[in-house]
Amino acid sequence: MRVASQAVTIATMLVAGIAPASAQTREAAKIDAAVKAAMARTGIKGLAIATIADGKPGFVSSYGARNVKSAPLETATIMYGASLTKTVFAYTVLQLVDEGKIDLDKPIAGMLPRPLPEYGNLDAYGNWGDLAGDDRWKTITPRMVLTHSTGFANFSFDEPDEKLRIHFAPGSRYSYSGEGIILLQFGLEKGLGLDLGAEMQRRVFDRFGMKNTSMTWRADFAANLADGWTAEGKVDPHDERGRVRAAGSMDTTIADMARFAAALARGEGLSAKARREMARAQLPITTASQFPTLQDPAPPAAQHQGVAAGLGVVTFNGPQGAGFFKGGHNDSTANTLVCVERGRRCVVILSNDVRAEAMFPELVKAALGEAGVPWGWEYPRLFGKR
Repeated sequence: MRVASQAVTIATMLVAGIAPASAQTREAAKIDAAVKAAMARTGIKGLAIATIADGKPGFVSSYGARNVKSAPLETATIMYGASLTKTVFAYTVLQLVDEGKIDLDKPIAGMLPRPLPEYGNLDAYGNWGDLAGDDRWKTITPRMVLTHSTGFANFSFDEPDEKLRIHFAPGSRYSYSGEGIILLQFGLEKGLGLDLGAEMQRRVFDRFGMKNTSMTWRADFAANLADGWTAEGKVDPHDERGRVRAAGSMDTTIADMARFAAALARGEGLSAKARREMARAQLPITTASQFPTLQDPAPPAAQHQGVAAGLGVVTFNGPQGAGFFKGGHNDSTANTLVCVERGRRCVVILSNDVRAEAMFPELVKAALGEAGVPWGWEYPRLFGKR
């Protein structure tokens, strides 16, 4: 397979006067070679990658095709952010915490003028009416939402009867839930009167120069848009999402995500306390894997030691010390963001081919060295206990 590459070295390298034989250039060549080799071996259709060092973008490159017509995937191609949206949302929430607009540990119920079940089942948000008779919803806080410990399934439609319910005491353990993220969005919008899309645009996308990122579809995205490929190799057209969904409606580009990851590594826009909270191990994760959700704790031998919920990220400890990561997935999307705190270093990978997930360990290692990411917990089907 022919692999097209549009390697982009960020201008900061040029301004610094780094010679072609510099360590940065050698590192970029190493990553470039690793991506090309992995794509040639696996037949992955398209992938984009960016690195961050000392809180600044470094190597940003795109490879392969963005659609069935073999139009090249570019660093400015619009790609689906999927659940990386949750990390950007958490960053926005922490700005609101810094400003005293919300408290991580005060229940979301306190934001709302009416009891949550009285809002009924809303197509735009969630089946809150299903919670009538279970007062544990009153205890759910923003911290519980961002550590995925609300007690909800991922979404109510995952339940056998498609009814929303709380499965365990909120805050007691980790279980991934997009529905929980939507609950906090509901609190911010219905309780505080915020327009979440506008808040994220102003606080993150505009602030960091993410000109091709949005929480909803924009007509100008159509000119350079990535469709996707499923595990079976079928083409999956890019959705035009018209509703802000904090759990995963963001469209973005690898160039824009490099800007966000750099800001995240620096903690720009957050107080030092808020940035520490985001990447702090808040709640130990004792399940054998992230999915399926609502797992019971695994036997100690099957647990991934040192893995914990941060705020909008999952934290770990590895050979380079503390780090955190977040994935993004749908039937034709494979994304990951991995950061190590030492050296304020990150790598972001966006792929419009879900089969790229099998390449993540080798590509992250090429970019960051061995970081200790718990790949077996995130992708047990691919990596088992690794």
